[in-house]
Amino acid sequence: MRILSWNINGVRTLPQYHPWNTFKTFREILTHLKADVVCFQEMKTARSGLDRNIAVPLPFDGYFSFPASKGGYSGVAIYTDSRPAAPLKAEEGLSGTVQPKPPLSQDERISRHYPCVDEMNLMPDEQGNKPSELTSLDGEGRALVLDFGLFVLINVYCPNETSDSRLPFKMNYHFMLQERVNKLINEGRDVIVAGDINICATPLDHCDGHLASNAATFYDHPARAWFRDWLAPNGCMTDVVRTFWPCRKGMYTCWNTKICARETNYGTRVDYILATRGILPWIKHGDIQPPIKGSDHCPIYIDLHDEITTDDGRKLCLREVMPRPAEHNTAPVPRLAARCWDEFSGKQTLLSTFFSKGAKVSTAASASDSSSSPSGSPSASPPQASAISSTGSTVSSAADAVLPDHRETLDLANPLIHESHSQSAESSKVKSTGAIRTDVEEQEKRSKLPTGPPKRKLTDVPAARTKPSKKLRHAGSTLDAFFTTPQPSQSSQSQSRPSPPQSQSETNDDPLVSDCDPRSPDSDYQLALRLSLCLDEDIPSAWSKLMAPIEPPKCNVHGEPAKLYTVNKPGPNKGKTFFLCSRPVGPGYDKGKGERPRGEVDHRYRCNFFKWASEVRRESSSS
Repeated sequence: MRILSWNINGVRTLPQYHPWNTFKTFREILTHLKADVVCFQEMKTARSGLDRNIAVPLPFDGYFSFPASKGGYSGVAIYTDSRPAAPLKAEEGLSGTVQPKPPLSQDERISRHYPCVDEMNLMPDEQGNKPSELTSLDGEGRALVLDFGLFVLINVYCPNETSDSRLPFKMNYHFMLQERVNKLINEGRDVIVAGDINICATPLDHCDGHLASNAATFYDHPARAWFRDWLAPNGCMTDVVRTFWPCRKGMYTCWNTKICARETNYGTRVDYILATRGILPWIKHGDIQPPIKGSDHCPIYIDLHDEITTDDGRKLCLREVMPRPAEHNTAPVPRLAARCWDEFSGKQTLLSTFFSKGAKVSTAASASDSSSSPSGSPSASPPQASAISSTGSTVSSAADAVLPDHRETLDLANPLIHESHSQSAESSKVKSTGAIRTDVEEQEKRSKLPTGPPKRKLTDVPAARTKPSKKLRHAGSTLDAFFTTPQPSQSSQSQSRPSPPQSQSETNDDPLVSDCDPRSPDSDYQLALRLSLCLDEDIPSAWSKLMAPIEPPKCNVHGEPAKLYTVNKPGPNKGKTFFLCSRPVGPGYDKGKGERPRGEVDHRYRCNFFKWASEVRRESSSS
């Protein structure tokens, strides 16, 4: 039996990476992980955002915890393969205050005792106030508790210290976790805690932990001091994976993807599987899985023995001490399981059912029926008036067949074409049918008009709107016409005073257009050739130099071309580009004099070179 834990950094983003993007269902993703119990952290979704594919990927049963107020934040999940591992009970949160509707009964609860504020030494906030209740600590969807009989599994996502004001919340959550484990141990239960603790246990678990400046003050942080006291040999919990790899370096589970730290394994180990001493004989092996991508964390796992021998010589089989699951369709599961929710158990109609294929077919069928007989017009044409003569009806129908209605083929992109077509069509129609139109036909046309106010058609647009613009009036003129002297009109010539005659050289003094005949079809081409010959030879080179990419500067330490980056953080510099040293980050890379002592800098990795791209462009243009 394998228990796996992984901070996936969003259940929606995981299928965007290989090999997860090759799977069609979420069940295939869980199967590919090859674990019987899968613990996910940072689901970053809400209950309303879960579909059946993620919530009920049979034969896996899903258990979820969501934040009470923040959407797309935090959240944990546990998937259990109901064939080898079926939990007996399930709870959300650590304090016992997060309850479903209706609340869990005493028989459905895992514990009889839960953490209490009065029994815990909590850390005060910046104003000196301590929490009066644990609901606020347990309201971010950070923990799930499942009872497997042999042990109690806690999947936890501990808070990160994003700021100094967040430290009391982080520490108090750790205290609540420790108190919940202590309550279970006092009740005689063995506990496995899996998840993202967000703490480095030892300097060996930090990429810069070996540096003298960090090793001397490593446990000065209150969270690291608490974790050291909770782990063996000081405390009751054992770091299972580290027991199998006690001296292994670089066993990191989290990397900063913004600086591409995973390429050089410049990371930290903040994901753990902890266990009490009573369950340790069942644990066969444990390790991390750095090759598995899809998040800024990697999975960790432990394997359990199928059979063990006790100190008194008895053999115990895992299947015998674990609850034996029945068929997943008929087995009773804890009420917290997703397949017991109303939306997935058939007790509630989902909004997505109204957009199923059947609904689309019916809508399409109704649309086709409505298109065959459009609303607002009768299905059959009204009976013709008896007063219409046979000759008139025959000629008018023939005219309609020969002259189709041009309004149906209106070219909205070119109203001038439509105007010319409509005018020619109307004139031809009048000429062909004007001689045989009768008063009865005119009366029939008037009777067919709507009784209400007439609707404006495209052909009824006022003439002021259909007048061609100035640009369209000159659409037929050539390019060289813009370089010649405009000829005055006849009216202006008659009104203006006579001027003395000018010579040919005075009228055509521009050599570019002197030989260009505006009436020639190749006048534009000839003018373009003359313009290109008169261009300065330095202009093309100046344009190429202006549009050329910036030549990257060289960093001061390595003398290598720097790498271009873009600011993505919201603020006044968002979108600006800058250059950094192109070497990857690593242990001892130069963060600057304020963050890294000069004696601990390792020049094999990135130096502290920085320069704005605008400054580089300015220097290159001035040189």
